[in-house]
Amino acid sequence: MFDKLAGVEERYKTLEQLLSDPEILKNREAYQKYSREHAELAEVVQAFRTYRQTLAALDDSLVLLQDKDPEIKGLAKEEVDALTEKKAFLEGELKRLLTPKDPNDDKNVILEIRAGTGGEEAGLFAADLFRMYSRYAESRNWKMEILTESLTGLGGFKEIVAMVHGHGAFSHFKYESGIHRVQRVPATEAQGRIHTSAVTVAILPEAEEVDVHIDPGEIKVDVYRSTGPGGQSVNTTDSAVRITHLPSGLVVTCQDEKSQHKNKAKALKVLRARLLDLKEREQNEKRSEERKSQVGSGDRSGRIRTYNFPQGRVTDHRIGLTLYRLESILGGDISELIEGLATYFRAQAMQHESAGNAPSN
Repeated sequence: MFDKLAGVEERYKTLEQLLSDPEILKNREAYQKYSREHAELAEVVQAFRTYRQTLAALDDSLVLLQDKDPEIKGLAKEEVDALTEKKAFLEGELKRLLTPKDPNDDKNVILEIRAGTGGEEAGLFAADLFRMYSRYAESRNWKMEILTESLTGLGGFKEIVAMVHGHGAFSHFKYESGIHRVQRVPATEAQGRIHTSAVTVAILPEAEEVDVHIDPGEIKVDVYRSTGPGGQSVNTTDSAVRITHLPSGLVVTCQDEKSQHKNKAKALKVLRARLLDLKEREQNEKRSEERKSQVGSGDRSGRIRTYNFPQGRVTDHRIGLTLYRLESILGGDISELIEGLATYFRAQAMQHESAGNAPSN
């Protein structure tokens, strides 16, 4: 661990030099990249330096324990006890800080919600989930921006794609990817029978231009007249945009804005996020399999969470957590679920890291 921490501190010092280099200051992309890395390492380096100071102070106090003066020896004993406790705390903090961090944690989020099995009821529940996430974002003073949406006849969503603007948004939302199942009596059910419907949620980190470069020669841009409900000029001009990324075959459409330019900018944001996700999945086979198992095809299998209206409960099947306050959760109070998931997956990552660093026989 100490070798790794020493290496981190050396990298931190190198970054400080780079950030004061006039050539780097002229290069906006390089400066942003190094600034981001410098900020990410700052907490680890500060904790490591405090830990070294604590070890040095502990060594001095241990020497004073040998003093013949009972008063000095007594004070030294108190100091050793306090510093030993501080040392143990800092060791735990350093292990936590050295647990591999998702480089996307601080980014904005592309939130994609799609109705799966269940027809109109699935569309209505997709709207419920979007409202839940919107209120959670609002509670954290984050901004929710709709990028594209497709409505059902009863006011639900076939699909809605939005961006959550806020520092650290991805670290909070990333465990929401998967199939969300709802059990309730639909408003259209005359006989009071409980139906089960499913909605898929996909969470993607926003990709900046420095993360993903899109070659203009590799995309096809089509413009057409917007369809569906819209305000004045929305479906009377060719403002809707469809972008096809030719190498990957990915297609993104956006028609919510009156301006063709704004629709294109939004579509490019979504395309860039999907390309980053595709790139990372190709680089990491394991992550690809995890994402497939989470999101699936939108049917009732592979669920990560169930919202049961008759019993007023929400159950997250990955961590076995059941909460009997469905109404407040759908009202945006999902912190307990998110914190429980973060703790669970952080512990798994630490165990994996420990196992990977264990000495072989």
